[in-house]
Amino acid sequence: MRAQRPIRIGNCSGFYGDRASAMADMARAGGIDVLTGDYLAEVTMLILGKARAKDRTKGYATTFLRHLDAALEHLVANGIRLVVNAGGLNPAGLADATRELVARHGYDLRVSHVDGDDVFGRLGALQQAGHSLPHLTSGEALSSWPHQPLTANAYLGGFGIARALHNGADIVITGRVADASVVVGPAAWWWSWTPDDYDALAGAVAAGHVIECGPQATGGNFSGFRAIADLAQPGFPIAEIAADGTSVITKNPGTGGAVTSDTVAAQLLYEIGEPAYLNPDVTTHLDTAQLTDVGDDRVEIHGVRGSAPPATTKVAITGVGGWENSVILALTGTDLDAKAALVEQSVNRYKQSVDGLDAVAVDRIGQAQPDSDRQSAGTELLRIAVQGTEQAAGRAFSSRMVELALSSYPGLYTLGPPQAGSAFGVYWPALLDQRLLEHTVHHHDGTTETIAPANLPGAGGEATPQVEPSPVQPLPYTDEMVVVPLGEIVHARSGDKGGDANLGVWVRNRDAWEWLRSTLTVDELRRLLPETRELAISRYELPNLGAVNFLIRGLLGTGATSTLRLDAQAKALGEWLRSRTTKVPRSLVKT
Repeated sequence: MRAQRPIRIGNCSGFYGDRASAMADMARAGGIDVLTGDYLAEVTMLILGKARAKDRTKGYATTFLRHLDAALEHLVANGIRLVVNAGGLNPAGLADATRELVARHGYDLRVSHVDGDDVFGRLGALQQAGHSLPHLTSGEALSSWPHQPLTANAYLGGFGIARALHNGADIVITGRVADASVVVGPAAWWWSWTPDDYDALAGAVAAGHVIECGPQATGGNFSGFRAIADLAQPGFPIAEIAADGTSVITKNPGTGGAVTSDTVAAQLLYEIGEPAYLNPDVTTHLDTAQLTDVGDDRVEIHGVRGSAPPATTKVAITGVGGWENSVILALTGTDLDAKAALVEQSVNRYKQSVDGLDAVAVDRIGQAQPDSDRQSAGTELLRIAVQGTEQAAGRAFSSRMVELALSSYPGLYTLGPPQAGSAFGVYWPALLDQRLLEHTVHHHDGTTETIAPANLPGAGGEATPQVEPSPVQPLPYTDEMVVVPLGEIVHARSGDKGGDANLGVWVRNRDAWEWLRSTLTVDELRRLLPETRELAISRYELPNLGAVNFLIRGLLGTGATSTLRLDAQAKALGEWLRSRTTKVPRSLVKT
């Protein structure tokens, strides 16, 4: 009885390149109503843009067709509908290719697609009409960007997907919808939600945000991974969403990994800024979310409140920024500082001798052990990365590094042959009034339907101001203070948000919450992570999760596709923080 039970929505892809067997595995297992897949990210849009530039019939995630080919018979046998954003820049083209694949298998499935997100062809007209497409952080107009856009896609909500399913679609292909929208749409269809069902929609956004990255919700990328018994191949997550938006996150029995309050909290804190999490359909207040363990591998998300969506939506604009290249050298034995300095002198001399080298980054990786009985343990790495024109940063740079082989420090060798380098991408996250979008559903029967914008608060300011939290006063402790790695007390999950990095930190035990909130201030974070000292940092508290979230502005430069930072997406930033030592009350340290 559909109306009397929650909809069960599974995930089979968290990025373009995720586990190839996941769609077939999830379809074969059955027990779900809708299977979803998230294939898109900033880097993906750039990759698809380059593919579309070469062949206008492409521009979608081609791996989806291979996944579907293996999963199709199981989807049909178990009556599972499929919703994916693999359409990328060409959802119509992927929908056609999907129909051909379905027909070759002899099935009669209804395939619909959703578009209207692609505003690349409208950029000039929008700017001429007075829409400046301001940068999400700086507020600068797109016209100030020195690069030529290659792609421009607005984030759509989930109601187009809901309408496609309502009209009988078995498979729905979309372009750039918000990541959680592939879950929000099916839930809105199942429960016949309207655009003003804010709390229910917010609950679905929270559930979608948790399962959108696949096995990250079941133990992947989790700082407490040692406590998970079987992590060699974690299962993919499932969200059971009730009529009020309350959800239970789970996974199929017998699959690897685990679903716990901590694995769910990790994903709730992933790639967010302030707790008011903006989505085209609703503003989700993540600081209202509460987690309850309700069984083995079953965690309930409840109490999530929602409010009106923003007037604007994000537009991800990508382009080609120039050429980049890198080389990694080995430093072994003694005099490592002097050896690294000698290489830097050579790199600086090269930079002065050529035109078109815009950026150079030199990073030492690891730390060689003194008096090591293994050569590898007595070695650390030196990475030199450059950006500029192809002439300066391409083969010429690699050749200059090769020339050092017989004329630099003793023991020099490279890890890998010299490379020609490659073009790197640049990213401009803009804002655009949602009412300017042409959110359209192309139904399986050939009809089209335009999706009206959600109940917007009005086209006020285009950016949401950041409010600095009030200072936190340190709490007095009576027991002895001991110095331990922060990871003994907290978990962490970090990631990229354009050129910024998000760093979510939450307590392993609720007894430590007051210590965490009073101790881990912005100043303390800067002390622990010196790389952030000169950067603007926003700090937000989520007491229900025992968490604080930091948004570190500009850590990744202009974005993951263009930064020369070694950890380009800040994936390991949280692990670095957890390794740092600090003073902690002895009573909070597990013995």
